[in-house]
Amino acid sequence: MKLFRSLREKPWLQQPAIAGGAPAYAGPDTAGAARIALRFILAVVGVIFFLFIITFLSRSQYPDFEALAGAPWQPFNDTTRLWFNTALLACASLGMHFGLVSARNGKINGSIIGISAAVLFTVLFLLAQFDLWLHLQSMGFYINSNPANSYFYLLTAVHGLHMMGGLIVLSNVVFRVWYDSEPESLASPLQLCTTYWHFLLGVWLVLFALLSSSPETINTLAAMCGF
Repeated sequence: MKLFRSLREKPWLQQPAIAGGAPAYAGPDTAGAARIALRFILAVVGVIFFLFIITFLSRSQYPDFEALAGAPWQPFNDTTRLWFNTALLACASLGMHFGLVSARNGKINGSIIGISAAVLFTVLFLLAQFDLWLHLQSMGFYINSNPANSYFYLLTAVHGLHMMGGLIVLSNVVFRVWYDSEPESLASPLQLCTTYWHFLLGVWLVLFALLSSSPETINTLAAMCGF
């Protein structure tokens, strides 16, 4: 009889807990798998930007490299536009955090407000970055006129693509807000999105500091890297 009972068991299905025995199988840990996947993605993105920064510092030691900050006529001698864009991205990150806290506290309206604010400020950030591209081109700083220009367009474009990818993933959370009335179920995916937004904010701050550095600072960093 025990043999037939064993053959009828379906271990791939969730089994009830056995009194006094081992805990029942609760199914795959999808939340844990998602966290591991996010860490892997953040590691890959971090390596990509790290390699870009290393090549930027290496290329800066060639005589045709002209930094975008330092001299009065350089576009990033005045970093007002960069600070404005940074403020937009910081507001998006804060919106994500507010939505996450609201979801954990069971406040669906707060989650909607936070997510909506994050999407709005992220889109504004991307538009502001594109407007900055147009501003640089109007000043004659084209993509192929100086290696520093090329790196600026490359770094901001790659960062913007990652932001747009985050918006695509966040759209899944938005659908869950519409079709799921339980805000607590949004906390796990919203936590992943919030971590991603905070990470990209940190990446942008590094890029901001690098692109607005004076030639002396860039040369010092390059020397520290052995270039």
